[in-house]
Amino acid sequence: MEPGLRLLIQLVLEFAPVMVNLVQKRTAASLTTNNYLFPKSIQEFIQSVNIITQTDSSIAEFSQQKCLQQQLAVYYNETQFKIAQQERETALNLPEVHKIMDSWPLRLYPSQILESHTSNGRIPLKIFLAPPRVQFDQFENRTEGFAEIEPRLAEGIRNFINKHYSLHNPDRPTEFLAGAWDSKRFHSESSIKALFCSLKTEPVLILESENDGDYLNFRIAYWGLGQENYYYQTIARLPYREIVEDFAKNRALEWKKVRDELVNLGENAEDINNFGRENAIILATWEKAEKWKDKGIDVSKLGLQYQINHQDLEKLCQVLISCHCLVAAWVADAYHLVHHDVSPLLPELLPSLLTDGLDLQSVQAIATGYKQVYQALETERHFWIPELALQLAQSLSNLPDISWSQEQVDYSINTWLQLRQVSDQEVDSPLEAMQLAVRIEDEEYVQKLRKYFAAVGDSESIVCVERLLESIAHLKDKRNLESVNISYTLTGHSGKVTSVGISSDGEVLVSGSADKTINVWNLKTGKLIRTLTGNLGEVSSVAVSSNGNFLAVGSCEHPQSNVKVWHLKTGKLLHTLLGHQKPVNVVAISPDGQILASGSHKIKIWNLHKGDRICTLWHTSAVHAIAISTDGTILASGSSDTKLRLWNPHTGDPLRTLTGHTGEVKSIAISPDGKILVSASTDKTIKIWHLITGKLLYTLTEHSDEVKSIAISPDGQTLWSGSADTTIKRWHLSTGKLLQTLTGHSGSVNSVALSVDGKFLGSGSTDKTIKIWQVLTSPRSKDTGILN
Repeated sequence: MEPGLRLLIQLVLEFAPVMVNLVQKRTAASLTTNNYLFPKSIQEFIQSVNIITQTDSSIAEFSQQKCLQQQLAVYYNETQFKIAQQERETALNLPEVHKIMDSWPLRLYPSQILESHTSNGRIPLKIFLAPPRVQFDQFENRTEGFAEIEPRLAEGIRNFINKHYSLHNPDRPTEFLAGAWDSKRFHSESSIKALFCSLKTEPVLILESENDGDYLNFRIAYWGLGQENYYYQTIARLPYREIVEDFAKNRALEWKKVRDELVNLGENAEDINNFGRENAIILATWEKAEKWKDKGIDVSKLGLQYQINHQDLEKLCQVLISCHCLVAAWVADAYHLVHHDVSPLLPELLPSLLTDGLDLQSVQAIATGYKQVYQALETERHFWIPELALQLAQSLSNLPDISWSQEQVDYSINTWLQLRQVSDQEVDSPLEAMQLAVRIEDEEYVQKLRKYFAAVGDSESIVCVERLLESIAHLKDKRNLESVNISYTLTGHSGKVTSVGISSDGEVLVSGSADKTINVWNLKTGKLIRTLTGNLGEVSSVAVSSNGNFLAVGSCEHPQSNVKVWHLKTGKLLHTLLGHQKPVNVVAISPDGQILASGSHKIKIWNLHKGDRICTLWHTSAVHAIAISTDGTILASGSSDTKLRLWNPHTGDPLRTLTGHTGEVKSIAISPDGKILVSASTDKTIKIWHLITGKLLYTLTEHSDEVKSIAISPDGQTLWSGSADTTIKRWHLSTGKLLQTLTGHSGSVNSVALSVDGKFLGSGSTDKTIKIWQVLTSPRSKDTGILN
């Protein structure tokens, strides 16, 4: 190779990384936006040069050297052109960037705001305060030290948010950035526009108050995640001068009461007036004004002045704090409801915020705003609306204008009727229309309606609601005719029964025991069909495939810690699955009958038919519970570390971790529609979760000891639970209401299983028995006997 070419290649090799680094630094943002790659990629060219230098002997011909030199020149020219182009675009954009920063209203840079995150991964709502510039010097005898209202206002809002919507709140994280607004320079549209252009990826609320004579125009600017534009509007016009003077009048009237009491005790009225000179002057002015108004004189044109003091201004600050907190909570509720399915908190807090002097226009705006949010959610979360609207109505029921709360109640009831597809055109009122579709699970909602109508004194509506409650009571009596009785008690095991399962055809019940045997029973007659034995060890768990062909058995006695798969109908052993090093506590078969999951300190996923291992899921603690969704896309597991974990069973990828239990998780079930996850724990509770969002819906606490096992009915309406307290409980899944408690076992109920038609329930207990329960529509005899 010619020396000149070698030198040129060496220079390229030395200079290329420097050039790449320089260009990347100067044009990173625009290169990323344009998906720009260096021409043919300098790195690719360097690689080609490396290959050339390594095979020096293969480049002997002059034409090849010439071609390389020409190619290098082309690459160099293209790179220089790109650098010049990016510099030109930067030069064109810089004036625009400077112009935006000229209108930038914050003391924080965008990068400082965008880096905020919460521990659970939710993006918090960021709240900025653009405080009012109230001129207190226009009041006579104003108190020094009140020139700046911002610190007091910020402190009040901060205390409220830290208590109810803090940044560390797992459900409603909110970040209040007090002091960030440059209040002396910026207000109104230009500042909001500048903020939106730079922070549109973050949910932001701006609370802005602007002085307008004797009024404060209270505005909000807001945008949520993914919004293409921002909302900016005046929501209230606060007469702050009138408010502060009303405080002064009320103070003077209170002083008058004390003065009159002292005069009645014999004190000299003139002396008392001298002591309370300021209050006496205010009182005299107010009494004259009231006298003139009675004679039809418009006193507003007289320009009457009332002397205010420190107390009056403090109360004004409290009014402003309440208004700001009211709006902040409303927007935070709307944001977290829309994006995170978190129910609103403000309706619970509203009564404490409705203090004297609070502008009711703001409350009306809030009520209207909530309704608009609920209407926007009707398509996706229609079932939430009746409860949410009624909750808001109850909070507004104490206001002087009852029409605001009545509007929310009407909206709540009409939405309820829409959900039940009931028309109120053929009846006199919506409440009477509810009679056509009311259910037992509506009892709590109807009770809330009764409480509301009692609060507002609507006796006619109370009568209608009482009829609804009578209908619900009748339905409950009818349901109580449906009983669950013991059909058989099976006693073929010599040790505690650890697990039971029922075949899909409803013909067979399988039980596993600590006596190292598996019994197969006829579910309808209670007769023993066969017993499976053979180096099993203590049986911890059994699972029957959906087609009824396969039986999986887990062993928890080391070294027999294994999983065996049998052909259920013939009793033939098909597979012995090895690999677990510690006791196998649980086995589960997917609803489609394709995969088998076994839980020890790890979860292993197997091909049910072939016995091949698919993947391993790594747990840090013993796994006691496994459930697989109907569509086979989610595997849920519970362990002794009190946590639930969700996985993709086909890839082994973790999806989510749910925390809430304080004891080991012993059993898990997923509803047939794949929406609900239920977990049972040694902490004596059952928790009902929304499977996709991970939100905790209910915690059931009626058991007095460890909850060992749970099962969901095929229609997804009923939950069954077995406990160490020796009882089985029946629950309404969607409401968490306890429906029935079954007794009969004398020991811990370790396992429960339901038939596909939901008519039979099997339970296994430490008392060494299995009980078969039948759901009856009319009373029947109890235990019909004990079978061996």
